[in-house]
Amino acid sequence: MTPVPTWILLRGLTRASGHWGAFADQFAQALPGCEVVALDLPGNGRLHLQASPTRVPDMVAHCRAELDRRWLPPPYHLLGMSLGAMVAVAWSAAHPHEVAAQVLINTSLRPFSPFYQRLRPRHYALLLRLALIGASPENWERNILRITSNGGQDAVLPLWRALRAQHPVTRANALRQLLAAARYRAPKVIATPTLLLASAQDQLVSVACSQALARQWQCGLQVHPSAGHDLPLDDGDWVTQQIAKAYPLLNS
Repeated sequence: MTPVPTWILLRGLTRASGHWGAFADQFAQALPGCEVVALDLPGNGRLHLQASPTRVPDMVAHCRAELDRRWLPPPYHLLGMSLGAMVAVAWSAAHPHEVAAQVLINTSLRPFSPFYQRLRPRHYALLLRLALIGASPENWERNILRITSNGGQDAVLPLWRALRAQHPVTRANALRQLLAAARYRAPKVIATPTLLLASAQDQLVSVACSQALARQWQCGLQVHPSAGHDLPLDDGDWVTQQIAKAYPLLNS
């Protein structure tokens, strides 16, 4: 019997599996016959009481152990956004036999892009203020939405506030995740079939980062003309269409 393809969804900095919102079901419907599993990284979501690793490979180790605990064997297809995409890359590089394919959304990786493209300088002060000083749940989530979405998606604010109230991410864990993202260094060559999705109008991470990766790894890249950093939120239909269209190539 052919095993059911398993897609693992990995979110970004301080975000939890719940932040995929309606996209997770939308994605599962676009790829019938696949199992879709959204994981929380330590320090986020239901794991908010755990200390976030300061190294991306340690996040990979957690994910692998969690899937083993759930009796979900490889190979996996990985869909990662931002920090979650770094986890996917580290996973596929260290354990290529476990990863059949990966889709990376709006990621940025050393050593292929300079720091000012990996995180746009105009947001340094805001992110440091949120991480070091904090803010009310309303202001925190509204600020994160403002810099990650171009779609005016205010309708998700009640959900994001509820997620934050239920599973608050500590300032220490936010800083630990920032450190992990800043220090991770990606391999120069990767064998795993890879599709990059990026937003031309990403306010947080320059689209040049995905363009540099596509050149370095000689992999596919699709660019959305108007969405923000949270591409699945701004245009989930486009994301699922690109992945569904590329799925046969990713598995060839």
